[in-house]
Amino acid sequence: MPSVNISHLSFLTPGNYADDAPQQGLEETLQLIVLGEQLGYDGAWVRQRHLEHGVSSASVFLAAATQRTRTIELGSAVIQMGYESPLRLAEDLMTVEVLSAGRLNVGLSAGTPNHVELIGDEVFHGDWQQQDFSYERLKRLQLNIRGRYFGDDETVILSPGNRQRPRVQPAAPQLAQRLWYGGNSHRSIQWAAENQFNLLIGNLTSAEVSLDYHDAQLALIRTFRQYWAADATHRPRIAAGRVIIPTDSASPSTIKRYQDFAASRYQRTLEPQGPKRILFSQDIVGSSEEIVAQLINDPILREVDEFRVELPYEFSHAEYQQIISDFILGVAPELGWKKRGQINAAVAATDKSTP
Repeated sequence: MPSVNISHLSFLTPGNYADDAPQQGLEETLQLIVLGEQLGYDGAWVRQRHLEHGVSSASVFLAAATQRTRTIELGSAVIQMGYESPLRLAEDLMTVEVLSAGRLNVGLSAGTPNHVELIGDEVFHGDWQQQDFSYERLKRLQLNIRGRYFGDDETVILSPGNRQRPRVQPAAPQLAQRLWYGGNSHRSIQWAAENQFNLLIGNLTSAEVSLDYHDAQLALIRTFRQYWAADATHRPRIAAGRVIIPTDSASPSTIKRYQDFAASRYQRTLEPQGPKRILFSQDIVGSSEEIVAQLINDPILREVDEFRVELPYEFSHAEYQQIISDFILGVAPELGWKKRGQINAAVAATDKSTP
């Protein structure tokens, strides 16, 4: 049986804030990403949510994060393509990619977006029910990022001091290898693999083939690998996420708050939820030793080498700082993870010992 060997460690934050203090909350989220880089995390992801107290424009927010950081990867999870223009979003994302010097990851989803019955007419200037919310929007975004030209081979556009074939600018074609799909059905997972989108899986999945959360998610991973083409332009990446809450440096009152939070969500893990029959994993709260004892036996983690610590919406900035600090110090090393400097030193030592 394979062991857990995580080589890429990230965290996912909601970027939440009080209704009357958005600047404070967004600033604290930027500070959390800076702390993550200082601690050695490989990546930091933000959720994009509409009409909520969170990051409503991931590309704008991550552009700011590029100017506070230098090494940590920056990601969005996930952008609902239903509200997006494949051309305008490509321009925004490619600008962030250039500003970050190639550190951007983009999580996407297809389908009817949340709250469309409230704001659909605002977005589409008419009957939103006539809109195409299929995978086609994602495919057009991907083609724009890859650098496809508009018009025929003879089509050019003129601007002051320039004559060029028209394509989305700034050019950043390597970003296409860091597009991710957040899916939980076999149909969506198959599409993602066939179209060379990396795979984001988290604390929910579909009960299509099993009522057991782990078995159901393992089946999705098998589907993804089955349909990933052998001649793809890059290797497939799969990143798993869990709500993990270490308590090592938390106060007794904070630990009680964490435990109450997990208990309030336990009932939903007992059976499929809603018409889509969604399965939820249990949140893990405890000391680093207790968390490691559970994760080391997690069959999903034996199948992936990238892991995201998913931070709940309900907590404070100080609590987020404590959680990501305790996890990377007490849990991550026991899952096989090493900081980049440690990895580079190990490689250098191997090179020196090689005849």
